[in-house]
Amino acid sequence: MLVGLGLADELMWLPSLGSLALGQQYSSLGSQPILCGSIPGLVPKQLRFCRNYIEIMPSVAEGVKLGIQECQHQFRGRRWNCTTIKDNLAIFGPVLDKATRESAFVHAIASAGVAFAVTRSCAEGTSTMCGCDSHHKGPPGEGWKWGGCSEDAEFGVLVSREFADARENRPDARSAMNRHNNEAGRTTILDHMHLRCKCHGLSGSCEVKTCWWAQPDFRMLGDYLKDNADLVHYEGSPNFCEPNPETGSFGTRDRACNVSSHGIEGCDLLCCGRGHNTRTEKRKEKCHCIFHWCCYVSCQECVRVYDVHTCK
Repeated sequence: MLVGLGLADELMWLPSLGSLALGQQYSSLGSQPILCGSIPGLVPKQLRFCRNYIEIMPSVAEGVKLGIQECQHQFRGRRWNCTTIKDNLAIFGPVLDKATRESAFVHAIASAGVAFAVTRSCAEGTSTMCGCDSHHKGPPGEGWKWGGCSEDAEFGVLVSREFADARENRPDARSAMNRHNNEAGRTTILDHMHLRCKCHGLSGSCEVKTCWWAQPDFRMLGDYLKDNADLVHYEGSPNFCEPNPETGSFGTRDRACNVSSHGIEGCDLLCCGRGHNTRTEKRKEKCHCIFHWCCYVSCQECVRVYDVHTCK
């Protein structure tokens, strides 16, 4: 899981994905000065970008955090579950050193995260150098008119492309792979932009609707990139069954598994044939909830017992 660090630590991790930016305590970024020259590992083009666009660097960092959280969601039931390493500039350890499908997904989702977060920040008015999109409105449709703030995803994609791809300038297959997967993540946003509308009228009727261009939900982007996107890799993945410092595998011992599933999250596959342990766990939960007119809900607290299965 992601861990909270100080501002100096989070800025040190900006280039930690090899091509992207990462921060840890993102809420502090907007309130403290960013010293671009103090961030280790930035190539000259990234350093110039940081100095020229320092207003949006907090959004760049927030975007990579968003991407990594989505990676952890998408791989939560797999042998490699996007685990991050505390106090290490290479946040995933050696896992991304190889041109595997795991590396391909991380680059795609993190690049998408940067574009997404920058676009959202611009629409919220947090930067003076960007704002709403006014280029793709076109004529309104029947029963609705343009309103709100259309999100300028093309600006967010430009920022992600300029910063994330700055390190991928080597004439080799790995740089080409990273550039392709970075762009695939960003293109997914542009391909799924849609109208979002709000109804206006008496008693919530929809006599008039105002609509604006909006990005898709980021969870949808994660689902799409994991299952449909044209990501590329050219090396096989380790099996991640046992701990291996050379590959960055933590193994799957003590991981929770689903005893009723025959998929990768099931105890047979996730535990790599080693078997699993079962223990009971008591959890306090709200129960017997009653709605009172008007208007609150009262609940009792119940203790329920669950079976928890973990890999041997």
